[in-house]
Amino acid sequence: MVVDFQKYTDLALSTLKELISIQSYSKEENSVADLIEQKLKDFGFKVHRKGNNVWVFNHDFEEGKPVLLMNSHLDTVKPNEKWTKDPFNPELSDDKLYGLGSNDAGGCLVSLMATFLALENTKQDYNRVFCASAEEEISGKNGFELVQNEIGKIDVGIVGEPTLMDMAIAEKGLMVIDCEAIGVPGHAARNEGLNAIDIAMEDIKFLHTYQFDKESEILGPVKMTVTQINAGKQHNVIPASCKFVLDVRTNEHYKNEKAFEIIKKNLKSEVKARSFRMNSSGIPLEHPLVQAGLSLNMNYYGSPTTSDQAIMKGFPTLKLGPGDSARSHTANEFIYVKEIGDGIKKYYNLLNGLKI
Repeated sequence: MVVDFQKYTDLALSTLKELISIQSYSKEENSVADLIEQKLKDFGFKVHRKGNNVWVFNHDFEEGKPVLLMNSHLDTVKPNEKWTKDPFNPELSDDKLYGLGSNDAGGCLVSLMATFLALENTKQDYNRVFCASAEEEISGKNGFELVQNEIGKIDVGIVGEPTLMDMAIAEKGLMVIDCEAIGVPGHAARNEGLNAIDIAMEDIKFLHTYQFDKESEILGPVKMTVTQINAGKQHNVIPASCKFVLDVRTNEHYKNEKAFEIIKKNLKSEVKARSFRMNSSGIPLEHPLVQAGLSLNMNYYGSPTTSDQAIMKGFPTLKLGPGDSARSHTANEFIYVKEIGDGIKKYYNLLNGLKI
């Protein structure tokens, strides 16, 4: 069967332009969810929705067949102050489509949707569910996590994020830790008090130099970065508190709880993790989905960034999509039109005839 990829590319591009034109910050995805819901209804699907999450199953769904999830997110970050273009005006120039969310992850979302529709004209040995989800950019609990149980059994998932259509077979986990060094206030002019900044500096030095024992072959070492710090109220008072935030990216050898205990044991500061739920995730290299990608000469790697993969429980996931992660959250964000067309073709070739 000959697939009219241009038709599906045109559909994807027109949909992406509509998405860009609608503000869809995390927790504010209602209007873009409405758009995707209506488009899927126009194609005759029974659409399921909870909050700002929208999903549909293939028309010829058969009980007993394995289920493949095709997922990407609807929400965007807020545009930074360096934008010189209108982030909500889909501008096409030199084969680039500019606009907020064009690369992260609108291009992936519309390419997956187009591929899902193209596969409706085929007979596959597995079922498919396409899900456009919310709150990915803030790891919110009203995103995919809210609807996984309602979707039901899933055997494997593709998470649409910009990877240049290389296969991210693993990604690091994320844990954010709030730290507070506690000192004793005193007058800065006299040798009194205990400076909380000094305590924090000792802890930060440790965090900067400490190496976890187990390094991942695909993801590398656990990475710890202090990203925020705050202390003191006036110049002549020894600060009694110095607060700092630690960003921890774990590999598959360390659950977040385990990494937290190691960090806590070695710091003088008080520490509190915001969440342990975003652990490292991925898919075995020998999985049929990855093997199918390798047969198509797709490259694979371990991703340092975190996505909704981290909250998907009970099934392996592959992060894969058109666009470049290096463009995500940048000013004048864009995706190449060619990337969308190529992405649909590669998704389709990967999934057509797949044996799960």
